[in-house]
Amino acid sequence: MSLTRLASQASITKLRISSRRTFLFKCGLMDAVAPEKIVVTTHQQYHTSDLVSPTTVAPSPLDQFRVWFTEVSQNESVKEPEAMTLSTATLAGIPSARIVLFKQLDSRGFIFFTNYSSRKSQELLANPKAALIFYWREVHRSVRVVGRVEKVTREESEVYFRSRPIGSRLGAWASKQSTVVGETDLHARVDKFQQRFGVSESDVDGEIPLPDFWGGWRVVPEEVEFWAGKPSRLHDRVRYLLTGESPDGAPQWKIERLAP
Repeated sequence: MSLTRLASQASITKLRISSRRTFLFKCGLMDAVAPEKIVVTTHQQYHTSDLVSPTTVAPSPLDQFRVWFTEVSQNESVKEPEAMTLSTATLAGIPSARIVLFKQLDSRGFIFFTNYSSRKSQELLANPKAALIFYWREVHRSVRVVGRVEKVTREESEVYFRSRPIGSRLGAWASKQSTVVGETDLHARVDKFQQRFGVSESDVDGEIPLPDFWGGWRVVPEEVEFWAGKPSRLHDRVRYLLTGESPDGAPQWKIERLAP
């Protein structure tokens, strides 16, 4: 490679770095001496007073989750305890993750609602396995769930959909979730469906039907881990593994402690 070409490439690289730094500086995201590399050296210490072990948890992970979720829901310091990370993967094994809102727990598993045409739903249709993570930083607790997925019934989706604020119901119709949109497309579609259903976002209620492309997914757990933070990274970890079913169809679980 010629010296002229090397010099040209070096100039382009410097220009790209300079442009990026100029953009971040204008946005107030960096100063003139901010490093290119980010290194985190702080070490947060975790403290939970409760002992989490195979001898102290409930026989069923769903029952144990009910206990923990009730506690964090009643703790005002825990903000949005229903927020959870949902991880999915394509058939080729390419993963993706996003934050969604946990909405229901029934006798079978964890339920959330979404657009059935979205990326997450398309991946779940092709590869019906998922993982969930709840992280309640304020109380140093986390729950990890791995399992198969299934759609909830339309009747279940109807009941939840009607409980949503009217703006959220309009949004479900207006948003072609995970597709590319123009800057004004979404608001134009909201206006379109406001006119179609004769409602506005400020209305308290109105008749907006459940879209065919929208509903709930249930994650039926096969593995559930409960994590409680402890000092020096010596955390409590208890895992439930599904081993089969009893004669009456109830899930059977193996409960083990994991090394932190």
